[in-house]
Order: sequence, then C-alpha cells, then structure tokens
Amino acid sequence: MLITHQHPHNKSIMASVLGAPNVGKSSLINYLLGQDLSVVTHKPQTTRNKFQCVFTIDRTEVILVDTPGLHRSSLEINKRYNEQAREGAFGADINLILIDLTKEIMSQFTDFKDLYGKELDKTWVIFTKSDRISDVESLPLDEVIDKVKALFPKIEKYFVVSSLKGENMHLLTGALCDEAKEGPHLYPNGAVSNKNERFFATEYIRQQAFEMLKDEIPYEVAVLIEDFKTKGEDSFIAASIIVNRPSQRAIVVGKKGSVIKEIGIRARKRIEEMTGRKIHLNLHVKVSPKWYKNNFILEELGLPRAVDSARVWKSQ
Repeated sequence: MLITHQHPHNKSIMASVLGAPNVGKSSLINYLLGQDLSVVTHKPQTTRNKFQCVFTIDRTEVILVDTPGLHRSSLEINKRYNEQAREGAFGADINLILIDLTKEIMSQFTDFKDLYGKELDKTWVIFTKSDRISDVESLPLDEVIDKVKALFPKIEKYFVVSSLKGENMHLLTGALCDEAKEGPHLYPNGAVSNKNERFFATEYIRQQAFEMLKDEIPYEVAVLIEDFKTKGEDSFIAASIIVNRPSQRAIVVGKKGSVIKEIGIRARKRIEEMTGRKIHLNLHVKVSPKWYKNNFILEELGLPRAVDSARVWKSQ
C-alpha cells in the first residue's frame, strides 16, 4: 500500500550492532548518528538495554539496534544483558558483528559464536579501533574472514573503521544505503530512537555515576526514574541511584554530598542537551541488597527474564 504522506522513493534498513563489551558498539553508533545518544564510558558493559536509534541520508532511513555486550557470567542480571543482545538481531536486515583489532581476533569470533548460540542471517564484520593499529594494511583480514565463514557462513563483507577518527565510516554508510530496500520510513517525524526521554535520562545519570565511581561499584549501581514531569520549558526529574550495600551509599553520596552533587550537575547538563529544556534534577541514593537478583527491580530496569534465567527474588 502506498503511504501518501511519504515520498514514494523512501528506503529503509535495520542493522543490529553486536559484539563483546567495550568493542566500540556505542561509539560507532554515536559517530553515525552525529550525536552522543548512546552511553559511552571507559568501563565495559555500559550498555544494559537494547534500543533502536535512527539517522537518515537523503531518502534512506538507517535504523541501528544498540545492544549490550555478550559476555560470560552466571549472574542473573548478566544473563538478561545477554538475552537483550541476542534479541537485538530479531527483525534486522543485516547483523553487524564488531571485532576489536587491538585484541586477538579469532578468539573474539569463537567467543561470540559460543555466547550468541544461534545462527545469524546476513552478516557484515566491522573491525573497530583501526586508529590504534600502526599498519592496518598488513593484517591478513581476508584470510581471517575466510576462516570465520566456517562459524558464520552468511558473512558477506567486512569494514575496517575508527569511530575516533571516522576512518572508512563513509564506506559503511554507503554500503548500508545501497542495501536498503524501498519502503516507508518507520521514524518519519524526526524521531531518533524508539526510547523516550525518561529512558535516556536514566542512562545519562548512570553514565555519570559510572564515570565518577571507581572499582566495582558502578556494576552494582542502577538508576530508576521516580518522577518525570514537564511544565512549559522546564522538566522536573526525581531519580533513585540504587546500590547494593550501605557502604556504597556513603561512597555515592560522598563527603557532604559532594559526589552525588557532581553526578547530578553532569547528568543535568547531558539531559538538557538532549531535551532542549531546563532540567530540575533531584537525586537520592537507595540501598537495595542484591537488587541485581530482584525480579521486580530488573523488570523496572527494562530487563525481562532470559531463557536461562534462574528463579529470582520477588519484590520485598
């Protein structure tokens, strides 16, 4: 059926972005979008939920699915991260497997195959962080791809890119546009994601907590939005930073509230950049022992049960 309010030559394509933690998925997506929509920190496993984000070139809409990094863990929350990653490929026209050039290459493919546990349809390989390799041309990537096709027979091509310097990104975007099929845009009114401002406010608060807190504390931190109201040109947000132990609460709050105040200042700036509105942000810290095993909290965080989920705690 012709959708009369869209141009008849519109094209669209959806690509899942898959790979291990810290391989550069969110950095790649942000570069292609031209804005820092997806959360990036120096710590792995920053992305926790899959979500779609969109950019348009001429009449071609490119939908990218950002996913958590696939990794080995028996923890309930990590099982759910992995399930989010696997679900990211559902409905995609192309699967992009990202491989870090600064690490051993073949082991990344075998680990991904083992962790993903399913066959992938149409697949492209994206070798990332080329800016960190002194002589990329000397790498035997053609030979690598020939070997890898035994694991992923539907690999069609590969790209060597740098999200930091933008190297070869035009080749990737050009190939995606060439692959797109004619059809209506799914995000025709300027939307950039299938997630709302509430979701990204949560992400940006957690991003700043990740950046400011050291050691293992960030991995035991979650953020829940308690209230999000907009009145005129202002938005009022109340959010809880959830920690596992009382000692962590003291660290997140900081001396005389210094740490949580700085988290709030940084997060508010990011949220204001996203919304274009003045943000009034109220943060507080809540202790919830073993929240990462609590089914009620995990569901609130947008992490439904995985296929291999264990029996988990109910709301207390």
